[in-house]
Amino acid sequence: MTPDPRIIVALDFPAEARALALLERLDPARCRVKVGKELFTRVGPRLVETAAAAGFDVFLDLKFHDIPNTVAAACAAAADLGAWMMNVHASGGPAMLRAARERLEAHPSPPLLIAVTVLTSLDSADLAAVGCAGDPAERVLKLARLTQSAGLDGIVCSPLEAASVRAALGADLKLVTPGVRPASAERGDQKRVMTPAQALSAGADYLVIGRPITGAPEPMRALAAIEQEIGWAS
Repeated sequence: MTPDPRIIVALDFPAEARALALLERLDPARCRVKVGKELFTRVGPRLVETAAAAGFDVFLDLKFHDIPNTVAAACAAAADLGAWMMNVHASGGPAMLRAARERLEAHPSPPLLIAVTVLTSLDSADLAAVGCAGDPAERVLKLARLTQSAGLDGIVCSPLEAASVRAALGADLKLVTPGVRPASAERGDQKRVMTPAQALSAGADYLVIGRPITGAPEPMRALAAIEQEIGWAS
């Protein structure tokens, strides 16, 4: 088992009750949790505060993307909630990234700030459709370089890009990878995926895993199975 939980369980639920019920069945010493747009929009800040009060590190996954002042203010508000980590879109540009970082540096308990590169639901055809022709890996690396130069803590990328980013940008940049599925799980709506062991071997720091854990009859048993697959189980 790792003393620094590297599995982030995605609380992608449409209602607060289901999220709270899952929190009661998870161990904050074994995992962190992610609160995304649907749950935050329906419930609001209290879910983040509740999870943090229960001992969970919370990744607030709202993917801020706006003018620099607006994003910086939103990041400060998220930090006030007690988020452990939050994200912005790298495609918001260098001024936006720097503004967010500078605002958080002034916070008494600054959370980790990471930037989304290319969503794991997108492939080359999807990128071309929005005017970003080329291979997703090339765009991920370009946005990762931009993120690192702006002084952020890390990026969100597909596990398929983790090895190339790690090789190009070194060990300091944290890599958070959705699109992680245990060997026995279905891909769902993710197009660029790996197993947990493959993602960690490629250089990922944190693995975002949703339905294989949240949809399991026994979530902690599902988490333990992933830990065993990775080799963390004692």
